[in-house]
Amino acid sequence: MRKRVAITGVGAVTPVGRDAESSWASLIAGRSGIGRITTFPADTFAVRIAGLIKDFDLEAYVPDRKLRRRLSRAAGFGVAAALQAMRDAGAAPGGNSSPYAAHERGLSLGGSVGRPELEELAEWLYCNYASKGRKVGRLSPSSFLLRDQNVPVVVLGILADCQGPVVSVSTACSGSAHAIGEAFRHIQEGDARLMLAGGYDSLTTYLDVLGFSLLGALNTQCNDKPEKASRPFDRERSGFVLGEGAAMVVLEEWESARARGARIYAELVGYGSSLNAYRITDAPPDGGGAIRAMASALQEAGLTPADVDYVAAHGTSTPGNDLSETIAIKAVFGSEAHRLAISSPKSMTGHLTSGAGGLNLLAAVYAMRDEIVPPTINYEHPDPKLDLDYVPNQARRMPVRAAMVNAFAFGGTNAALVVRRPDDAEPAIRS
Repeated sequence: MRKRVAITGVGAVTPVGRDAESSWASLIAGRSGIGRITTFPADTFAVRIAGLIKDFDLEAYVPDRKLRRRLSRAAGFGVAAALQAMRDAGAAPGGNSSPYAAHERGLSLGGSVGRPELEELAEWLYCNYASKGRKVGRLSPSSFLLRDQNVPVVVLGILADCQGPVVSVSTACSGSAHAIGEAFRHIQEGDARLMLAGGYDSLTTYLDVLGFSLLGALNTQCNDKPEKASRPFDRERSGFVLGEGAAMVVLEEWESARARGARIYAELVGYGSSLNAYRITDAPPDGGGAIRAMASALQEAGLTPADVDYVAAHGTSTPGNDLSETIAIKAVFGSEAHRLAISSPKSMTGHLTSGAGGLNLLAAVYAMRDEIVPPTINYEHPDPKLDLDYVPNQARRMPVRAAMVNAFAFGGTNAALVVRRPDDAEPAIRS
């Protein structure tokens, strides 16, 4: 008999806020966090804009200098967001405030790709050619740890006192949604009573921007007006905008959360996962595996299309993805599709890649809490092929009983989550 799963904590570090609440305030205000790239000299690039995080102080979250040195830029965002979520849930370790034993608390993270920086590659080449490979001691051991996806997991395990189940997911832009879904499974099956889950990324480096530019995936037309660059579902969309950041949630076994008096934001009730097996960089024109992931999540939730009010869309601002997702939503929701409110936070933050699904879940959870749906900004030219309600430019006051969260990725990996308002949660435990 599967256990029910509550969402009791939320944390985030995004281009529009340094925590979950400030990020949410920016999303509902329609505030863009996209600007000039400052992480490397990008003046000669065709793409010179991204959603960057500025004035971030990792030391406030990780006072131990040795631990901080092991964390990459992306991992630092992830650790900060995770610790925020634990505090928000009232589950921070230490003293009598820490619920559950350490072995009952687990981790499930969607991590950054972790490519080496250009400067580091240059240093390797120097060592190799200048000394025929003999002076490898010039390189810092920490430089290797910075790219290890398991290091942030270990650091979080230490800081959050989590010694239970561990999952480290690498499915690119669907990574955090898959991580949250797998954490959901662990609690459903009784493997853990609390799971800290989500994702983080920072693909705003020389090599990443160059690579995505060569693939033709990025918007190159708005370097002088960066806040207008990300325009999901708009007829003039021409590519996505890279962003960086992290979004994390605390999942708990429902009855345990209630017993300790935790605030419950929402109930996570469904998870679906699929693979397109189509092309590496293109979404299938018929909706493909996104349909299977969404339909599976809705079926597990025990909800009908009429029960869902909001879709936190993947909505990348690329011609193919936005059309494919629209077709998939229509296939899954049928006659209810035109009633749905659909919006993409990426219009404001850019694409947080491995952190994107977690940010969408934040939007869905807070939309239910505050009864307001964030907009899709920069929606100025309706596309006749995309005829659903994308909540253009202005947040919308409306009750949200249940929401679907989408996350799709290069390579064709898909994940969908379904959440519902806690006061709409049925008392029966689903088998």
